[in-house]
Amino acid sequence: MALATARSIALVGVEGSVVEVEAHVAAGLPAFVLVGLPDAALSEARDRVRAAVMNSGERWPASRVTVGLSPASLPKRGSGFDLAIAVAVLLAGAAPEDEPVLDARVLDHTALLGELGLDGRLRPVRGVLPAVAAAARAGIRRVVVPEPNAAEAALVPGVEVLGLRSLRQLAALMRGVEVPEEEPVQAAAPADRALPAAVEKDMADVVGQEEARQAVEVAAAGGHALFLVGAPGTGKTMLAERLPGLLPPLEREDALEVTAVHSLAGVLDPAVPLVTRPPFQAPHHSATTAATVGGGSGVPRPGAVSLAHRGVLFLDEAPEFSPAVLDALRQPLESGVVVLSRAGGTARYPARTTLVLAANPCPCGRAVGKGLDCTCTPLARRRYLSRLSGPLLDRVDLRVEVLPPVGAQRLGALEPGTAEPTAVVAARVAEARARAAQRFRGLPWRTNAEVPGRELRSQWRLRDARAVEEAVLRGVLTLRGADRALRVSWTLADLAGRGRPDASDVALAVGLRLSAAGAAA
Repeated sequence: MALATARSIALVGVEGSVVEVEAHVAAGLPAFVLVGLPDAALSEARDRVRAAVMNSGERWPASRVTVGLSPASLPKRGSGFDLAIAVAVLLAGAAPEDEPVLDARVLDHTALLGELGLDGRLRPVRGVLPAVAAAARAGIRRVVVPEPNAAEAALVPGVEVLGLRSLRQLAALMRGVEVPEEEPVQAAAPADRALPAAVEKDMADVVGQEEARQAVEVAAAGGHALFLVGAPGTGKTMLAERLPGLLPPLEREDALEVTAVHSLAGVLDPAVPLVTRPPFQAPHHSATTAATVGGGSGVPRPGAVSLAHRGVLFLDEAPEFSPAVLDALRQPLESGVVVLSRAGGTARYPARTTLVLAANPCPCGRAVGKGLDCTCTPLARRRYLSRLSGPLLDRVDLRVEVLPPVGAQRLGALEPGTAEPTAVVAARVAEARARAAQRFRGLPWRTNAEVPGRELRSQWRLRDARAVEEAVLRGVLTLRGADRALRVSWTLADLAGRGRPDASDVALAVGLRLSAAGAAA
């Protein structure tokens, strides 16, 4: 056979397309040509595949081999096409005298994913879950993947998953002979774990800080963005790290979506193929825009805001981040989606995350109260928090000033266990989210933070919203800020078990938005 075809999957963002891998063997000097917009890693498949085929005991055609990846206009990246390329070349270069022959019908309605080592063994690749999901949508009924990726691929219903260890095993299946035993391939652990230990930390560890604790609970119940400003040592980081533990476990659909993003980024733990807990991401303030929001050359990769989808994105020492990085978060906060356009294509990644910003009031951190201990100049104070732009802060629903550490007497008076633990607060959050889900049944929103302002003012108009109206008239709230205060009031009502917010809920929502105004001024 001079021409043969196999199937694989190309990913652009979390969306996948079926790729026809065509191999043509023609007379001429030995050569291997790969066409179809491959990236650098895929272009190197020429040498990987040739070595893998020969070291698997198969015959490599001593002719000109041309491999085309169709559609040719679609960018292809990564090493996951190796297995499909190898199989297509073996089928195209099969000689009539070869016995037993490779049966191409074995691969009907089958997609092949996997990187080949030089010894012919199959090595795991990124993005298997979204790739298999795309294959299922295209009508493919079976996928062949490296054995370490089999558990991840099996998360997609309706698709038969065949996890193999080597090209030799696949060739044996296609010939209908006994499959040889192979040593298992050890999956490399990701450099960065997607599931942090933060979900195990307890709210009972936070001493005092009643207003800040309430703000964290409201943020968890309604999915609201939160800004914590206060002196060093007041517990801002402690509160942020405990927020994921207040969120309910991910529903099946959300878990698959989060797992797909983590698989694409290469941070999915092989021992935990499905992410069931809300993720927590806390990038360092030196992180670039590409690392935080997503980007890179060719087809852009997901950033921390997408890795925190349905979880928490915590930016500690927020004024130390680049202003460009902070302002790049404005669009994801509004839409819940990151759209990255590059020359190599446009990728869309989900980014419905709860943003938590933490900041000191000034560079020295002691500009609290009267600020008598502060060593910063008035200009330095203004410049420090002004790095957080007005448009960004206007998208933050809750702004809370975290009070200075409690005194020694107060600290000693608190017995262990007097503060509410995470389990108690998380139960209230789950009940509040259930009330919101019932209210939005049949609608595209899940939390109060997602509801557009026009819907709040039409379907769920409040009888008494004077506190918001007065704040707008005084100029301390923008119209966007007014909508966000109304969303918070609904979350407060859900936490209290009320059917609708009353005047006290609206007033408290405005207060939670403006309580840090003085510190941020």
